[in-house]
Amino acid sequence: MAKDEFYPQWCEQEAPPRSFRTLIKYGDARGFKHPNRGLFRLIKESLGMSDEDFKKPTLCTEPFDIEIPPKLAEEHIEAMRQIVGSENLFTDTYSRTRASFGAATIDALRLRHRVVENIADAVLCPRSRQDLEAIVGYCHEHRIPVYVNGGGSSVTRGKEAVKGGVSLDMSVHLNKVVAFNEANQTITVQAGMWGPELEHILNNAPKTLAARRRYTCGHFPQSFDHSSVGGWVVTRGAGQNSTYYGKIEDMVIAQDYVTPIGAFKTPEYPRSATGPDFDQIMIGSEGTFGVLMNVTLKVCRHTPENTRRFSYLFKNWEDARNACREIMQAEFGYPSIFRLSDQEETDVAMRTYHVHGTPADTLLRWLDYQPMQRCLLLGTVDGDLDFTQLAAKKVRQICKRYHAFTLTPFRVAQAWERSRFTDPFMREDLMDYGIMIDTLECAVTWSQMADVHEKVRSFVKRRPHTICMTHLSHAYPQGANLYFIFVARIEDINEYLTLQYGILEAILKAGAAVSHHHGIGKQTAPWFEEQVGEGWVDVIRALRNHFDPNQIMNPGGTLALDMTEEQKKKQWGFRK
Repeated sequence: MAKDEFYPQWCEQEAPPRSFRTLIKYGDARGFKHPNRGLFRLIKESLGMSDEDFKKPTLCTEPFDIEIPPKLAEEHIEAMRQIVGSENLFTDTYSRTRASFGAATIDALRLRHRVVENIADAVLCPRSRQDLEAIVGYCHEHRIPVYVNGGGSSVTRGKEAVKGGVSLDMSVHLNKVVAFNEANQTITVQAGMWGPELEHILNNAPKTLAARRRYTCGHFPQSFDHSSVGGWVVTRGAGQNSTYYGKIEDMVIAQDYVTPIGAFKTPEYPRSATGPDFDQIMIGSEGTFGVLMNVTLKVCRHTPENTRRFSYLFKNWEDARNACREIMQAEFGYPSIFRLSDQEETDVAMRTYHVHGTPADTLLRWLDYQPMQRCLLLGTVDGDLDFTQLAAKKVRQICKRYHAFTLTPFRVAQAWERSRFTDPFMREDLMDYGIMIDTLECAVTWSQMADVHEKVRSFVKRRPHTICMTHLSHAYPQGANLYFIFVARIEDINEYLTLQYGILEAILKAGAAVSHHHGIGKQTAPWFEEQVGEGWVDVIRALRNHFDPNQIMNPGGTLALDMTEEQKKKQWGFRK
């Protein structure tokens, strides 16, 4: 891009306190990351926009001035004030909206239209188990709905207070280490602890925990900087290093819940044959059985000095998929980060990093690595030094057999790692100019991957001027996650939901699981019920009725429980 070529004046000011923008922004009121010039040019061209379209942003920096009185009786609010103290109870509309809205595009889009709905009547910050038990007991007795908020990064409308009631902010006080057992390599923490704090404590364990070694949890979702351990567990989340460390359900050793009928704890055995695995039953329950108080996680040795990084460019999607499958099935051990971009995502990367049209690009084309055909694989290997050296060597050998061009010396994986937690900040920049960027993901087997990829992309591409990027991540010997990123010029809520719901429908019809790690929440519930069947939902309902006989825990459609007719018809959220 020439120096005199137009480039927007992206917003870099800190979002004013208690403004609409503080609610719209991803995680941090001071955070931002702009599309670079290469990506800006691509977006403008792909979406059929001109420079004029980028000269009048809608920043939404005005004060949040919406007032919605709580519907909960004052006697109940006062009773809860007596439990947690006045300083830990909030009834102002701003605080209630912040606790009830998540980080989904639909949340930001609604706020840009000044649509505030489905918010709790009060936000409570429990200080202890005693507080938590008292709140849940009181709400159970008086049939007051209870919702839970941790880091606030939900993208499935998971904490939306459809039936009012109270929202529990676990991150204010319940964010501490409960126990550390170095012999067992486990740590027990309260559910409100955020990811960066947990990792800081483990990485510095000799100082923070009086340990002999440094450790890591190994769980690094893109929302890492703005998500809580409890949120990871109850949504069955995955981190970007999950191919080696596992998803959160592979890390949980034991859990401790406060439910309407009392405490529910699981033992700390690594495995047992004492009936069904209740840890796995509770993981992913999304707050419908009770409130997660503490969780015990296994930890691994932290040896960043042994990490090996790699990146390869394949000539086509088929070769790249087959190489990835062989790597996962070769039984030499698993990579940690393992991310394969399809043709369009690779093309976006080439343009974003200014490779497109350069002498390097000319060389790649001459070697038959053509635009909109070539596919980029990048990743890391973690663990013991002997293992990382062996695994990196095996990855290199397999990629070579599939005619991949090595980009490892160019430190592509390192460049991606540096920005992997800040990419979501670009959403605000784009939405300021009427551009929507969003994601949906699904789980697939290797044998169905090509078909799912083709069918979902075909649906998205029916819409003119729409970017659809896809990558494979979170891989297993039997399959992987497919992660779809779509970019379009959309400001209307109904137009957005039509596209999002259509993609969910395409995922379902293609035979993929409707979520691999985002969870179900209230947004995906109708597709979840259709996929797993009424019998499966009946089992979840029976468990909920056991733990929560008055149905106060996260009601309003979570996990397809008590859905409205509007939700069942896949019309929830459309504006009339």
